[in-house]
Amino acid sequence: MRHKERFVSLLLCVAGMASSLQVFGQEKIKTEFGGALRFNYNYSDWKTAHKKQGGQWGFDVFRINVNSTYKKLLLNAEYRFYAKSSGGGMLKHGWAGYKFDDHSQIQVGLTGLPFGLLPYTSNSYFFNINYYLGLEDDADMGVKYLYSNKKWDLAIAFFKNADVTEFGSASEATTSRYGYDVGGRNKETNQINGRAVYHFGSNMQQQVGLSAMFGGLYNIDTEEMGNHYAFAAHYEATYKRWNLKAQYSNFRKKPHNEEGVSNDVVAMAAYGALYNVASRGETYLASLSYTLPIKNTLLQSIRFYNDFSMFDKHKKEFKDSYQNVTGCMLTMGPVYTYVDYALGKNHAWLGSDWNDAFAASSSSDKWNARFNINMGYYF
Repeated sequence: MRHKERFVSLLLCVAGMASSLQVFGQEKIKTEFGGALRFNYNYSDWKTAHKKQGGQWGFDVFRINVNSTYKKLLLNAEYRFYAKSSGGGMLKHGWAGYKFDDHSQIQVGLTGLPFGLLPYTSNSYFFNINYYLGLEDDADMGVKYLYSNKKWDLAIAFFKNADVTEFGSASEATTSRYGYDVGGRNKETNQINGRAVYHFGSNMQQQVGLSAMFGGLYNIDTEEMGNHYAFAAHYEATYKRWNLKAQYSNFRKKPHNEEGVSNDVVAMAAYGALYNVASRGETYLASLSYTLPIKNTLLQSIRFYNDFSMFDKHKKEFKDSYQNVTGCMLTMGPVYTYVDYALGKNHAWLGSDWNDAFAASSSSDKWNARFNINMGYYF
């Protein structure tokens, strides 16, 4: 109920700001509202009930987007409603900004991390492994400066902390969040991000880039500051209807846990739950897609793709994690449908081992499969 009240208050606040600006400046504030309603079917081969019932089909998410401008002022926000078991209501991102010119702007608030290929490295509904490790499609509380021209995209940001809803010094990070952040007894703080991308090519458009981040990990129990870092090299090429994405990432998290608590794993929080992740490792990602246009029918295009990702854990006793998704996206006006066949090994979302699949993994080290259809109407 609290989430609904906050969301209604947010809409009323935006409407009030729009009215005030129209009267004060005699100029209209431009505000666009949008959103989506999505439903999901999945059949998971490791779930006995799915085998007996033939899978399950139900509600996925309802979201509202607000995009507003007034002179050089910017506002962008997205609020999502999931089932209570998946975290309930949550602000995916929400920031206010200032546009200096056509090339540069600053954003303040819950804004996306400038790290790796943007907006993400995958094509499917499942993203890639980086997402589940907190290295993709995440937003934190901070200040970000962006610059772009025909050749370069540059970004530098300072994040005070991950998105916070409970302000007590001993409060753990809430699990009601969209992007994965360190949770449990450690909290992300004082993080710096940098990203540089160079664009080149004409017949085949290409980009190559580097990303890096470094920040603190504050432990609630010891009241000591650890640290974490990550860097990535990324590449993307588009030739006619083909698209290729590749990325290498390396990360390490060094918490100062209390005695008796292992530093080999950290807890990650999102979608209403925690799980453990190896505190040090590398990831390898490769995604290939082909878009087939279809004319004179309700169906406008089909994008075929294969997304592969691997998590190489540095601790020898830990089993590496893998994910491969083969599928397609159907575009029918405002309706987008993902049809995916996802394979996972030592993967929390693709197997029965939720707590430790991305850490030591207690599973039998075998592949699990999930057939998934996600249909959404975007407005």
